[in-house]
Amino acid sequence: MKNIQPCRCLRGSVQPPGDKSIAHRYAMIGAIASGDTLLFNYPAGRDVHSTLSCLRQLGVPVETQGTEVRIEGRGLHGLKASHQPLDVGNSGTTIRLLSGILAGQPFRTCLQGDESIARRPMRRIIAPLRQMGASIEAREGSFTPLEIRGGGLQGIDFQPQTPSAQVKSCVMLAGLYARGITRVFEPVATRNHTELALGHFGAALHADGARIEVQPGKEMRGVTMHIPGDISSAMFWIVGALIRPGSEVILENVGLNPSRDAVLRLLARWGAPIEIQPSMQTGMEVAGSLTVRYSDRLGRREPLEVQPEDVPLMIDEIPALAILGAHVPCGMKIRGAEELRVKESDRLKALAENLQRMGAAVSETTDGLDIEGGRTLHGSDIRTFGDHRIAMAFTIAALAADSPVALDDPGCAAVSYPDFYEHLQALAGQTA
Repeated sequence: MKNIQPCRCLRGSVQPPGDKSIAHRYAMIGAIASGDTLLFNYPAGRDVHSTLSCLRQLGVPVETQGTEVRIEGRGLHGLKASHQPLDVGNSGTTIRLLSGILAGQPFRTCLQGDESIARRPMRRIIAPLRQMGASIEAREGSFTPLEIRGGGLQGIDFQPQTPSAQVKSCVMLAGLYARGITRVFEPVATRNHTELALGHFGAALHADGARIEVQPGKEMRGVTMHIPGDISSAMFWIVGALIRPGSEVILENVGLNPSRDAVLRLLARWGAPIEIQPSMQTGMEVAGSLTVRYSDRLGRREPLEVQPEDVPLMIDEIPALAILGAHVPCGMKIRGAEELRVKESDRLKALAENLQRMGAAVSETTDGLDIEGGRTLHGSDIRTFGDHRIAMAFTIAALAADSPVALDDPGCAAVSYPDFYEHLQALAGQTA
């Protein structure tokens, strides 16, 4: 266990790690493009390096030097079969997106991961890939290890039953190898990093509102890309600044993709004092700096509400938002977030249990949380469940508690944010 001390305020500037959603996609698409792809500000987290490890096993030369990654693309049909199972570690993005690419390969591949991945259902990608013609075997029909025998795909019209950028992306990537056009219909918009990345690499893709069409066979070319900072990681410092009097935090080079900055628009509606300065465009992604200051005006008259239509565009930011909800006078209501139950942990359960340990009044619903708010949180032992976002969320909660909080596994934050506790020291003047 590690103790996290309360702090007076957060002050200073940091640059969050590169956005891992973007990093995964650029690495995978770079591997099946022709020529070199050079990625700057590639995050150091374990998840994105699981993707690089899998690509190496598939015969893709990958060089890393600090936060720079060079990928020697093999072209659409240049991957080679791995004689060993591909280990995705803790990365749901790796296994779901890479499965789409492997479904188009004329060889057999086995994918597996850690204990968390073994509990996460894969049926939502298995069903459309089988419909396209891939042969997939899975434990109990849904769980790893997955065995994929690819090739001979046919384009389909597909509409996800549950909004999911990972499922959408899996089908789009498989569509690069299919006969005929693959169409994805998305009634509820999700993050669009895959569409933007495919466009940047030169794929034949057309996105028009809720419909995305992928035409197969067009050769893609490698690109150079500076990966913007991860807004999901930035959210922990945003919430920390909002709840600690006297705080002022500057977050540099944060991704401002319109399909990812919905949480900033929601915070603006709630009255959060956040200044946004767009400063650069990298590839087809936009980035800028955020300045966040303490506010005592949020949730004073009525509970803050996260509605079902909000969730698909901010699913990874909800753990941090829940901590905010525990600190505002009228609390927070979260609905439509049942997807959080099948992440690295059951995040709704983990948030409710740990907030209750700290003295908050919280109740779970099937798809969300009711957080009363307005109570001083107390120091307690916190179970992270090995989940990086739970560890970081309760580190932030600890900063406003009345006594230290002990995390059972703070190191799991390294899955997405290896420098998290160094940045905590920079902003709060303390170590974990």
